[in-house]
Amino acid sequence: MPQWKKRFHDTCFFIPACKTCPVKEGKEVTIYDIARQLHISPATVSRGLNDHPAVSKKTRQKILEVAQALGYQSNTFASSLRKQRTNTLGVIVPKLNSHFVSSVLAGIEKVANEAGYNLIISQSLESAQKEVANAHTMFKSRVDGLIVSLAFDTEDLSHFQPFFKKGIPVIFFDRVALNLPNSTHIIIDNQKAGYEATRHLIEQGCRHIIHITGHLARNVYADRLKGYRQALNEYQLPFSEQQVIVCPLDEQSAWEIGRKIADMKPLPDGLFITNDTFAAICMHALKEKGIRIPADMAIVGFNDDLVSRVVEPPLTTIHYPGQEMGELVARHLINHLKGTVPLTHTHTIIIHSELIIRASSLRKI
Repeated sequence: MPQWKKRFHDTCFFIPACKTCPVKEGKEVTIYDIARQLHISPATVSRGLNDHPAVSKKTRQKILEVAQALGYQSNTFASSLRKQRTNTLGVIVPKLNSHFVSSVLAGIEKVANEAGYNLIISQSLESAQKEVANAHTMFKSRVDGLIVSLAFDTEDLSHFQPFFKKGIPVIFFDRVALNLPNSTHIIIDNQKAGYEATRHLIEQGCRHIIHITGHLARNVYADRLKGYRQALNEYQLPFSEQQVIVCPLDEQSAWEIGRKIADMKPLPDGLFITNDTFAAICMHALKEKGIRIPADMAIVGFNDDLVSRVVEPPLTTIHYPGQEMGELVARHLINHLKGTVPLTHTHTIIIHSELIIRASSLRKI
């Protein structure tokens, strides 16, 4: 048996309640304990644990074996304090139970893991108050950067100021605040998407199109409304405020609004709905009332969620590339943290979306 292993064995680490054991029960093992065990300096242990070339391969192996036997755990928090980095990114999203959000998170996690970053993920549950609490938690957790999609009712953005003051980069995606200085926004062209969805319904012969959308304080819904109005204007169709229904886009609202629309007189011949799950539930409510889709009413949703492919008839929708957006957000943030992409000016990155035509809107075949 090698001399260092004999010394290690003789100190009775494997004998319960051994009084000569250099590490007392319940005490956290440190590099100093490993150093004493091997009769080398703590600096050599530290270098060996970090695979430093100045320490021979044989010594590094001894250090790792003793560290494992003692149950040594690297103090990553202390290390991060020294480096002023935690290798952790914070993510705040409105809701986790969304296909789009889960796709974005999958993209963020893929890129973050490849770059050696961990994630802290929280949801605001569409509450500005909870979003503020989430931001404070992220700040206290010393995240290196923050990724945010805003809640429905967020107006005051002062909870992000501590990040800006400390030079912690913040990137917004999907639901963004374009007037916030020194920040980056990654979005699709929501006005163009809204225009294409509405134009498609018009080209299918629809002339009385209802638009169902979320809180208009958020850019995504405000811009889709602009696209809807742009298409109506281009085809010289009248617009009135009564054609726009603003709601929380939740399940209960979908059932209620679907039944309400079925009782409208005259009956609308087209719906442009800015959420696929809402659209699918609304379709069920309409069919319960005897409305034929698309013969009586053509419908277009938004996001290209899984439900759009399994509902009957399959739902025409806007493909929103969530995973691609997540990968782009994470890559952009990590490149900034590495110093390759400065975030010194406000700028917006727009990625491609696409109208996916399915049976729910095809009145002309």
